[in-house]
Amino acid sequence: QVQLVESGGGLVQAGGSLRLSCAASGSIFSINPMGWYRQAPGKQRELVALITSGGGTTYVDSVKGRFAISRDTKNTVNLQMNSLKPEDTAVYYCYANYRRGTSWGQGTQVTVSS
Repeated sequence: QVQLVESGGGLVQAGGSLRLSCAASGSIFSINPMGWYRQAPGKQRELVALITSGGGTTYVDSVKGRFAISRDTKNTVNLQMNSLKPEDTAVYYCYANYRRGTSWGQGTQVTVSS
């Protein structure tokens, strides 16, 4: 089992920045990859960014050049979000894939005002 706890969401004006963090506990050594999804009201949950244990990254096209995912340790992943836009408003969920399944965090709200 892997448990995920997110932090760092909030309200920011367009053009601003926020940093999300996610700490994993439990069977952390088998986590690969780890990352972030988001879900806006009335929309499906979508991938934002993933990072593998080897440091490889994947981003949805809409955030390329603005967001950066990093992994401090085996159990902590961060998402630096710059040049935020109102369309980035969503609940952001931390995600981890591990040997016995997947885990999701409880979600953190990010609201970008225009």
